[in-house]
Parts: sequence; C-alpha cells; structure tokens
Amino acid sequence: MSDHPTAPVILGDEPGTFPHGVLADRHPAIIRQVREALPYGPERQRALGALLTECTRGTIEPLPADAHDRDRWRTWGTDTYAGRSWFDVPWLWSESWFYRRLLDAVGYFAPGPWQGVDPFRPSKLAELGSPATDEELAALDDLTGRPEHERARALLHGSLWGNRADLGFRLSAEGAEEKAAVPALVADDSERLWSLLAASGAGTLCLVADNAGRELVPDLLLIAHLLAHGRIGRAVLHIKPYPYYVSDATTADVLDAVRRLTGAGGAAAAYGRGLWSALTDGRLVLRAHPFSCAPLPYADMPDDLRADFAAATLTVVKGDLNYRRLVGDRYWPPTTPFAEATAYFPGPVAALRTLKSDVITGLTADTEAALVAAEGRRWRTGGTHALIQVRT
Repeated sequence: MSDHPTAPVILGDEPGTFPHGVLADRHPAIIRQVREALPYGPERQRALGALLTECTRGTIEPLPADAHDRDRWRTWGTDTYAGRSWFDVPWLWSESWFYRRLLDAVGYFAPGPWQGVDPFRPSKLAELGSPATDEELAALDDLTGRPEHERARALLHGSLWGNRADLGFRLSAEGAEEKAAVPALVADDSERLWSLLAASGAGTLCLVADNAGRELVPDLLLIAHLLAHGRIGRAVLHIKPYPYYVSDATTADVLDAVRRLTGAGGAAAAYGRGLWSALTDGRLVLRAHPFSCAPLPYADMPDDLRADFAAATLTVVKGDLNYRRLVGDRYWPPTTPFAEATAYFPGPVAALRTLKSDVITGLTADTEAALVAAEGRRWRTGGTHALIQVRT
C-alpha cells in the first residue's frame, strides 16, 4: 500500500472523531436500516446480528474459505489485518470491509433466493422517485434556450452538489452563497476543466461515479450534454460491481436513472433518450472494475485500470469516497497541492466533491484560515462546502 511519511493514515480509533463515529454509530444504524428494508429470514437476521457484534466489539475475521473473492481480499489486506480491532486499521479499509461483510450477511453472493438482491435498493428507489427529484428534473426545462456554455456550467454544478443538484440546475441560484464569510465552493478549477473538454468531439471522458439516485442523475445529465454538444466523443462511466457504501451506483442504478429520465417528460426525457441511444451505440460505456470496491487508494490501482484512465482525455472523480481514494485517506495539511497528491495518476484528472470527511488538499492558506475561523472542523464533514480541482 502507498505510504507518505508526512501525512498520517486516518484510523477510527479515537473517540469523538468523525471516523470513530462512522464505525461506532453509522455502521450499526446501517445494519438496522437493512433489517427493516427487506424481510430477511432467521438465518440472515442471525448473520446481521453477528456482524453487528463483530464490527463494534470484535476483531477482523477473514472471509469464508469458499468466498469467491477470498484471495483478492487477502491481497487487499485481510492477511495483514485479521485479528485486529476494526477501529485499529485504516478507516478506508475498515469501511470497505464492513460493506463486503454486510453483503455476506444478507446472502448477496451465496446461491439462494437472496443472491444478487441489493439490500439498499429500497432506499435508492425511494429517493429516485421522490417529489424532490421531480422538481429537479422539471428545473431542466428552465435551461432550454440558454447558451450552451451556461447549460454546461449549470449541469457541472448539478453534478458537483449531488443531492443539492437544484442549486446547479437553477441558474438563478448559482453564486447565491458567495456572500457568506466563506464561499460554499472552496476551490474552483472549472475553467481548467472546460479547457480539457473543448468542442472537438473526439475525446474520451472517464467519470468515476459515486452515489446512485439524485446524485447519479445529474452525472448522467452532464455526460449526455457533453456528448450531444461534441465536447466529448465517448464516455466511460465507472460504477461499482456490487452494492457498496449504501448508495454507490451499480449497473442497475444506472438503468433505473435512465428510465427515470425518459419517463419524466420535457427536457429530462430528451436527455434520457440521448443516454439510451449512447448506451446502445457505444458512445457511453459502463465499466464495473473489481478495484472500484477495493479498500485501497487509487495509487494502488491495477495496470488495466491505469490504462483506462491513461487513455482518457479527462477522468472526473466524483464524490467524497472517491476523493479519499484519489488523494489518499490521510490527514494531509489542507494546503498540500492537489497536483502533488495526484501526481501518480496516469492522465488529467478532476475531482468534483462535496466535503463529507476530514481529507482535503489544494486549499490556499487564506481559505483554510477562513474556514477554521468560521466553522472549526465542521467545514470538513458537514457537506456544506464543495470543490472542483483539476490536475492536468
């Protein structure tokens, strides 16, 4: 695993920290949510109870001998971390391990009636079908007739903010928070991003997706716009090969989102039809690489994934978890240059991220000081700030 002597790896062993709270409180809450979402029988309920005990008070156990990915996880760290507390290993690793074990508990990989059933699907569908999603899709009609560059900018901000996508779709709301003591957007390399997506019609965009539902929809809208207006000729959407981190996008989630768009009417339906066409003719390709669910930073990516990113005109990495994997899940000094933390990446890369964890790079000293003065440490984890960072 990659190492950097000046930036400690984030663990979950210190009570009162954000990572400790995820392990001690959020994971048990997720197990409760899964138990309530689907009518798992006694065997699965017992397995979920055992996982609850193990992840809060036990030690890391290896996967069963017959697990299809046992050898892969041994390479990824179970041989190193077995027998240790979940709180005493890298937080990124422990979180990923929780979701892998959760899928074991609900029978996702095992032959039987629950094989392949996404335990998070009920909440994903509820969000996708919510009135808030209706409002955001209806707001797309307001963009019709606007200049292309304005529509592109609005869709970029929609993709950036995810569940606050309406801030991006409604151009009148853009910049509304700029009068605050600290702007909501703490780093903005968007002009550099657009310079890489000039209207040549030949480039390839890799987009590493984060969440499904109301975050995936604006990601797809951005891709559809870039394809339709010749800013790219092809898009590769990297998604998860199996359910992960509650809401991370899988192939099924992409299809649900495209159907949601095509059934919405108005401008949304036109975008949906464009995406359907792009999927069928190969201009939009789905990629579900096993490493997308790895508990490791992207610095440790395998050669075939590295080749994918190297061939892209630009790789856009979406969301908080992917940012942690992109720069390394470490307590970086916030003024560490983004370009330095991503120097290993095999091509131009952009991060679109709402801040929901402690990791941060690429801030100016003045911005960091203003954030700390105004909000203490909460600015790192509260989801009220975002960034667009680009390394060419």
